[in-house]
Amino acid sequence: MSQEDELKRLLEIVSDRGLKVLSVPDLNRLYTLLEAKDYAGNKKADKSKRKLLKQINVEIYNKHFPKRLL
Repeated sequence: MSQEDELKRLLEIVSDRGLKVLSVPDLNRLYTLLEAKDYAGNKKADKSKRKLLKQINVEIYNKHFPKRLL
């Protein structure tokens, strides 16, 4: 499977079911693939990419350090 296909598959999962359904390795892979993708020519797409990268970071953090209710 090419990187483009893998990125497309992961983005479809995220758009359908959200980031919470992905495992930490999948989130890391999505982050790596998305970070390597160049959207410099499209300002709106680049902004969306940066926003999604932030959301992925938050989700990775939450999976490593789950919130506890006291």
